[in-house]
Amino acid sequence: MTPASGSGLRRDLARAVGAGSVLEAGAGAHYDHDQAIQRGLSGEADAVVCPEDADGVVRALAYCYRQGLAVVPRGGGTGVTGGASPIEGGVVLSVERLRGVASVEPELWRMRVGAGLSTAQVARLARENGLLFPPDPGAAEQSRIGGNVATNAGGPHAFKYGRTGAWVSGLEVALAPGELARLGGGGRRDAASYDLVGLLVGSEGTLGVVTSVGLRLVPAPAVRKPLVAGLADAAAGQEAVLAILGNGLRPAVLDFLDGRAFAAAAPSFPGDWPAQARVGERSSWLAEASPPGAPTADPVTGPADDAAFVLLIELDGSRAEVSEQEAELREVLAAQGAQLADLGEPGGLWRWRDGVPGRVAAIRGGKLSEDIYVGPERLAEAIGRVYAIGVEHSLAACAWGHAGDGILHATFLVDLGDPEERERANAAGGRALGLALELGGSVTGEHGVGWVKRGHFGAGWDAAALAAHERIKRSFDPSGLLNPGKKVPLGAR
Repeated sequence: MTPASGSGLRRDLARAVGAGSVLEAGAGAHYDHDQAIQRGLSGEADAVVCPEDADGVVRALAYCYRQGLAVVPRGGGTGVTGGASPIEGGVVLSVERLRGVASVEPELWRMRVGAGLSTAQVARLARENGLLFPPDPGAAEQSRIGGNVATNAGGPHAFKYGRTGAWVSGLEVALAPGELARLGGGGRRDAASYDLVGLLVGSEGTLGVVTSVGLRLVPAPAVRKPLVAGLADAAAGQEAVLAILGNGLRPAVLDFLDGRAFAAAAPSFPGDWPAQARVGERSSWLAEASPPGAPTADPVTGPADDAAFVLLIELDGSRAEVSEQEAELREVLAAQGAQLADLGEPGGLWRWRDGVPGRVAAIRGGKLSEDIYVGPERLAEAIGRVYAIGVEHSLAACAWGHAGDGILHATFLVDLGDPEERERANAAGGRALGLALELGGSVTGEHGVGWVKRGHFGAGWDAAALAAHERIKRSFDPSGLLNPGKKVPLGAR
């Protein structure tokens, strides 16, 4: 049977799912891309479906599978690798309306929510019940818990608490060719089955469409204490991170910014700068990175040069635990020559940290960032190599990320209105992915593979490991219609 197209496809989907769940032509242009649009990556959906419940998701998937239509699952569209973009057409299947809260059980430290609930809503719901949902990926108000599960999203607090998958106890998933499966359970322990929940977490919509999520929670810590440490340069910063790890300290957050990124965001820093950040004249890098003729703003910005390295730290626990951790941490950092700034409450620091990418992007109007894993022991080398890649492609470069986990956001500044410059930025990003592999790391630390990194999927693996992934993909999706070309680059198109 030849699949319908255009208005005929929307009409058929309306019959299958309900007219209120199918967008009219031209009504969903933003569904043609996710945040990878900043690198020029977009597509054109043949249709957009936003079911109001799990049964609607199943019916939409069943129709598409019968008709041989690709299905592109979508949460909040905040991904940066093109995972939710219909690059080669197909039906975008959004879970954004699945925002129900099935249960909250504070005494059992768990909840079950719809895949369309935002990350921030999940965190607030936990907090209102005296509990903590630790994962905190960016764009929390826009990203959806289903998308966080699909990419196994991380965030600053993943250093102590783990990524999203560590908190998923069960899933409800629409599977091909059109059936609803409940995987895992509500309990804290389930050892009876294959770990199908673990298999679906991080699968990026290539194995099924998550419709609801069972989440584990923990009691909220009584005290959260932010600290900021300034060090002379990336090498000193790396040694400080290794000293923290080597001494058995495990803060809730151990993030970093290089001197360049800190300089860009320093005007709004919510407190006193750490002494080693050497606050002084406007960074020469900022002046060089700005477009020709751009006005000089913020005469005092932060580091006086590129050498500074800043650690963002949060301690949590009981008052006694935090006090003990802080004393030990100060002793370790003092031995590394670090200077600490004490901030009052953590909210201001993390609101500021969330704004760093925007402040960096504002220098030239845009940026391209690749999240790569290199390990904490290779951070300094990786940062220096990222700078060299920037020079090689005539682009300003900087870096920030999750120091304790060894995750680096290699960032290149770009004028998004200049196609040639954007092409150079894409090439620089590709070199950064190669750098990660060269250093024995991975091409993604927390944002997934999507479309952007599909060419690097399986790089460095042996043939048996790659074949196992392909068999899993074909077992769940024999027609290759679920997010084809993403993650595991197999599919009908």
